[in-house]
Amino acid sequence: MSVSETSATPPAPRRWQGVPSVPGWAFWVVLLGVTWAASHYAMDIYKALDARWIIRFPAAWQPDFEGRISAGMKWLLEEAELFGILFRDVTRAIARLIEIPYDLAVDLLVTGVLQGQGQQAQQVLPPLSWIAVTYIFCALGHYAKGWRLAALMGACFLYLAVFGQWASAMLTLASVLIAVPLAAVGGLLLGILAFRVPMAERILRPVLDLMQTVPIFAYLVPILFMFGFGPVAALAATVIYAMPPMIRVTIVALRGVPEELGELGVMVGATSGQQMWKVLVPAARPTLMVGLNQVIMLTLNMVIIASMIGAGGLGYDVLTALRRLDIGGGVEAGLAIVVLAIALDRLSQAFSARTVTLRASQSRGGWAMRHRWLLSSLAVVLVTALIGLALPWVQTYPKAAVISTGQIWADAIGYINVNYFDTLDAIKTVLLTWVLLPVRQFFTGIPWPWGLAAITLIGARVGGWRLAALVFALTGLVVLTGLWTKAMMTVYLCGVSVVIASIIGIPIGILAARNEMSNRVVGVFIDTLQTLPSFVYLIPVVMLFRVGDFSAMIAIVAYALAPAVRYAAHGIRSVDPQIVEAGIVSGCTPWQMLRRIKLPIIAPELLLGLNQTVMLALSMLVITALVGTRDLGQEVYIALTKANVGQGIVAGLAVAFIAIIADRLLEAAARRMRNRAGGA
Repeated sequence: MSVSETSATPPAPRRWQGVPSVPGWAFWVVLLGVTWAASHYAMDIYKALDARWIIRFPAAWQPDFEGRISAGMKWLLEEAELFGILFRDVTRAIARLIEIPYDLAVDLLVTGVLQGQGQQAQQVLPPLSWIAVTYIFCALGHYAKGWRLAALMGACFLYLAVFGQWASAMLTLASVLIAVPLAAVGGLLLGILAFRVPMAERILRPVLDLMQTVPIFAYLVPILFMFGFGPVAALAATVIYAMPPMIRVTIVALRGVPEELGELGVMVGATSGQQMWKVLVPAARPTLMVGLNQVIMLTLNMVIIASMIGAGGLGYDVLTALRRLDIGGGVEAGLAIVVLAIALDRLSQAFSARTVTLRASQSRGGWAMRHRWLLSSLAVVLVTALIGLALPWVQTYPKAAVISTGQIWADAIGYINVNYFDTLDAIKTVLLTWVLLPVRQFFTGIPWPWGLAAITLIGARVGGWRLAALVFALTGLVVLTGLWTKAMMTVYLCGVSVVIASIIGIPIGILAARNEMSNRVVGVFIDTLQTLPSFVYLIPVVMLFRVGDFSAMIAIVAYALAPAVRYAAHGIRSVDPQIVEAGIVSGCTPWQMLRRIKLPIIAPELLLGLNQTVMLALSMLVITALVGTRDLGQEVYIALTKANVGQGIVAGLAVAFIAIIADRLLEAAARRMRNRAGGA
């Protein structure tokens, strides 16, 4: 280090930023070159030294994580006396807590009230008619926002009825109606606990980090082991998966309440409980409703995935269609999921943005006027139930009037495959030959000793010794599980997908930030992508490209595109106008303005968008195990099919460790860029 560097930049205590005398670009070039050499010549080194451990971590060195976890769960459930009895009692209580309201919801929406069991059961009371359910959601839409949302609700639920998806959609809706309140209330209570007790927050934070990075399938394996196959297990997994966002949002929302309101509650003599429930929670309501919206979308996503362990509904229809390669049936069920997701998303967003003015206007008049939508909904339920006794089509949408689009979609996919097969196959071949296969060979060829050293060096360079120690420990745990090759397959496919999503998404985000019209068009497109459950992306991809890494990559890119677009657009719009004016005065062309001024300024925001893109890509990557990938997602899927809780947890934690490493590295890089920009 030179004298000038030493005097200008004093070393930070307890922090090592790599070798300061080496330029940043040189560090990355050397690291990439050595990694390429290690990957390319690993086999030659192994043969020369006769050291197989360089290529594959020795099985004799691997702790039996899978066996110990599986044995521990079995001991807990079957052999432990006190703990086993307590654990079984707890799981039974949870199952009962979920089963009772779920059965009521299914009775209300799907089967009606039955007397007897099995084939001998007789219907005592019918379920809500399709007209009544549609009207109730139209009323909710008008109450939340107005006639425009009411019309959207009506169109969505009419679509489900007209196109023959009503029964499956109502079964999915019943699961959502039970899982959302349980996840929202549980998340709210845990968030309040973390807000009140700092120690609880410190305990919850790493747990939440882990829960939000563990892949979806990994939730199903231990839940299936504890609760068995069926809708109760599916709902338990759904509640656990959807709860973390509500906890985080609750903590943020309560901390965002102005201190003056809390002091006002103390001054008027409110108790601690009154201050929480009558002052803080009502004041934080808008932000809490945003958390509720996230819970709804995660619940819908997980309910679809949980169809694999007995949830039924639209997710089961999609899964069945994928297994049979039923193009028409899969697209029909997938579109029904999209329609239901759009309806629930727009409704929850409207409630979160519901203004005081709207609430005041709806509270005018007498009691009947204020509750006109509730009274009219009850009237429609009663009238349609009575008329349905004489006219069955009022109760159940007539099958003769159902419109099936399955053959249309099958013909459309067939037409594309027949007429554009050569074009699609050429694109697939080019990307496989020149992108996917070389990158796959590079990552899967990296020997684990150098991979462990390289990620540690990256951590030290980006964030210092503390981050280096974290990534070393997490990567070392992946190595110890014996899943290094599978992990590198995961990194390869996720990395390629994230790069392609960023190449597509960042320019779209920049375009959206140019004017209001493009922003609205891109906003609708991105909102639609974020509304779709992850399962839906597999349907067109499988129909057009069959199974394999290329199909998985296309699905991941589509699913993970939204954050890259949103963060790029937000970053461009947030650039200081005075800086833009200075660039214009200096004679910069629009391209120079973008390349030399705006993009360097928004680089930290782009890294945060990249972070979120990686998280979504890893989440989707596990689901793409259904289309034949050979990575950690497949390990989780195999564990699910075999109910191997040890294998599922180990593989799921390996994915979570990769997600945490990527999150911490990108967060540290963004922080360094902000510090440099601030220092400049």
